[in-house]
Amino acid sequence: MEEAKIVHLYDLTHTQAAPLLSACEYPWEALSGIGDFILELGRTLSAEEYDHPSEDVWIAKTAKLYPNTYIAGPAVIGPGTEVRPGAFIRGKALVGANCVVGNSTELKNVILFDNVQVPHYNYVGDSILGYKSHMGAGSITSNVKSDKTLVVVHGGEEEIATGLKKMGAMLGDFVEVGCGSVLNPGTVIGRHCNVYPLSSVRGVVPEGHIFKRPGEIVEKR
Repeated sequence: MEEAKIVHLYDLTHTQAAPLLSACEYPWEALSGIGDFILELGRTLSAEEYDHPSEDVWIAKTAKLYPNTYIAGPAVIGPGTEVRPGAFIRGKALVGANCVVGNSTELKNVILFDNVQVPHYNYVGDSILGYKSHMGAGSITSNVKSDKTLVVVHGGEEEIATGLKKMGAMLGDFVEVGCGSVLNPGTVIGRHCNVYPLSSVRGVVPEGHIFKRPGEIVEKR
């Protein structure tokens, strides 16, 4: 399943997680290592550039944090990033540079590449969001199947057993997710894709396509 591989989804120059991701073939293979990687990364960050306000939390001095946010470690908040009121960062969150983590947005076990926007009422768990990807208001990643079985990634007639009980969505670079959409467990969306508002997405969406509804995925022109 070539389109689901890291090399086809991400430009690793836009994340501090490049060493973690470059050691994997598929992005979900990195999920179990996010917490430990953040702890190792945090110990290397310059005290001139990052504050260390609590255990296992590092926040760039140029980041803007509004009141009434909660950040649990391990977490890194990158330079120029904005964390808005009511944001709930539950830990194992590596947030890149110039991101927006919005009001009432919840993050857990995630990598957000640089310039990612999750600005309004988003839940992002056990997921990786590529460079300049954007989730519209109220769109979420669903990271556990309703029957609690292990997540399988489906791409056409191919499927890959991830061995994971919790896996949200892998968004490639420059993905736009419409408002109110649900990205079901095991969703992989290729670079430069658009998802229509109020969509329920599952499986692999190939690079450069528009997801209109299940069964209707069209190539961009």
